Amino acid sequence: MALMPVADALNAILAGAEPLPEEMVGLDAAWHRVLARDVAARRTQPPQAMSAMDGYAVRAADAGDLTARLKVIGEVAAGRPFEKKVGANEAVRIFTGGVIPDGADAVIIQEDTLREDSAIDGDHITITEAAKTGRHIRPAGVDFREGDVLLAGGSRLTDRDLSLAAGMNYPELAVRRRPKVAILATGDELVMPGTIPGPGQIVYSNGFALRALARAEGAETIDLGIAADTVAETAEGIRRARASGADILITTGGASVGDHDLVKQSLEAEGVTMAFWRIAMRPGKPMMHGRLGSMRVIGLPGNPVSSYVCGFLFLAPLIRALSGRASVHHVRETALLGRDLAANDQREDYLRARLEEREDGALIATPVTHQDSSLLGNLAAARALVIRPPFAPAAGAGAPCELLRLPE
Repeated sequence: MALMPVADALNAILAGAEPLPEEMVGLDAAWHRVLARDVAARRTQPPQAMSAMDGYAVRAADAGDLTARLKVIGEVAAGRPFEKKVGANEAVRIFTGGVIPDGADAVIIQEDTLREDSAIDGDHITITEAAKTGRHIRPAGVDFREGDVLLAGGSRLTDRDLSLAAGMNYPELAVRRRPKVAILATGDELVMPGTIPGPGQIVYSNGFALRALARAEGAETIDLGIAADTVAETAEGIRRARASGADILITTGGASVGDHDLVKQSLEAEGVTMAFWRIAMRPGKPMMHGRLGSMRVIGLPGNPVSSYVCGFLFLAPLIRALSGRASVHHVRETALLGRDLAANDQREDYLRARLEEREDGALIATPVTHQDSSLLGNLAAARALVIRPPFAPAAGAGAPCELLRLPE
């Protein structure tokens, strides 16, 4: 089978990936969930004109110069409106958030007034700053009006979005169900962290990064553990993924062409229809994709860098698509190379790179020297993947390049 181009592989994985059903959740549970539909305000905010400062509500026509002397006829606090109308040469003490009383069209802040208390003719104020119509008043609807669509379906809710939804009078929101991602490791050589590896054994690391990546994209994760290199154990893990209701099954390891690489054989034995096997990229050539009913399967290589890079490039967009995100693709950026690169062969390269910003604002991407797909230290130190198209010519330091930023 010929190697599939990266873009074609991603298109195959995303083909038919419709958003999962919606569910209602309370605001506290809605953070980083994806809205299933547009959200329109249920109320106008503020519902009435309100004071933006502590001071006095007045008629600007009566307080336009410093000779004004106004009678204080009442008080307004937040939640306690003044029921009477402000007349000529009158003022109402008002606090921030108080409703502007009828007749008033300006607020003079407390610091610009002098108050006189008189047993003979009542309380009055004089002013040290002339009033201006509309000053220190928040008009009705200055934030939003009933019916305004302020949150778009397909957006992932931020902390500020939750505050806005609450202000629009929503106690709960319709969001997409989180995709369930099950991860099954394969390999007789794998042992869990904290174990003393025996001869030929290695400490398992792939699943920890992949589960964190999936959770960061909004998925629920299911750890299926490590299966031995047998068709029976691998197939049993696949069956457990289906039983768990997983939307996506990720396998790691066993995706190459050796006698002990049994994942493809096991997947096909369980009825998985394979869409492709092997793609034209580095790292990550031995990657598989197929379907088992509604469950999507991605078989990742066992080398930790290959596993993570493929997870980042293919799993993250698939989670976004199933979550109903409006945008599912990673955003490419441009930078300048920090070192020389040789010409590329027929595979698309994703080079781990460090990033720095020069004083002139230029972004510099420097691929690490050792790009071996087993080197976790270089992967952890990288902040981006520099993309080298197939058959790209040699490029010198300072040449433009494209990159994808890795999650922080």
